Amino acid sequence: MAQDPLQVLRAASRPHPSAGRPRLLIAGATGALGNEVLRRLAGSSAYETTQVLAREPVTEGMRNVQTLLVPAPEPGGWPPARADVGVVLFDPPRLFYDRERALWTPAPEQLPALARWMRASGVRTFAVVLPHAPGRLPEALKRGLASLDEHAVASLGFERLLILRSAQKPATERRESALSRLAHWMLGVFKYMVPSAEQPVRAVKVAELLSLALRRARPGIHVAAPELVWQAAQGEMEDVVRRWLA
Repeated sequence: MAQDPLQVLRAASRPHPSAGRPRLLIAGATGALGNEVLRRLAGSSAYETTQVLAREPVTEGMRNVQTLLVPAPEPGGWPPARADVGVVLFDPPRLFYDRERALWTPAPEQLPALARWMRASGVRTFAVVLPHAPGRLPEALKRGLASLDEHAVASLGFERLLILRSAQKPATERRESALSRLAHWMLGVFKYMVPSAEQPVRAVKVAELLSLALRRARPGIHVAAPELVWQAAQGEMEDVVRRWLA
């Protein structure tokens, strides 16, 4: 049966389903956390496209995921990209994953320059997931901007700035001598004195919290302390995020 030309024209003029959705840009999509964040955000229908910063060409198998090659290690000289939402992660790449070795991973000291580049690329919502060493930050700073770098990022004029402090598992050090191993074992009892609310949270839970926060955050600066990230991972994430962002 022949189609009505008028109906064909009307169908062609309808906006594409992806029209109006924000474009996502991820820096540091490596490690267990980066993999979970990429899978959750890119796999949702919330974003039109997802770009991942890379040092070398990478063939991505996920739909609507593209790699954006960076021309230099430092973001200061990069040409602007096109994005609405930017996410920065500091989980180091797993060396046995070829894809992760090809991706660009930011260093903590590059955060201000990377944030300026994101802002120049049109990013209005900027989310940073920071590893947090238990006991290193005073209580006030756990809930606020903890460094001059974070203050510099906050002054760039993002409509929404999200900072998540996620507790990280201490790196395992190899000790050769028996005396060194004995001292480490004796001092290891103190690791149990870290409050449970500051214990490391699984990557899948941090990714879920980030996804919810990106959808619900109002304009302004929102900082999630390690205790809040831990609490959100215990099962009532919707309620915790609602109270946090209220």
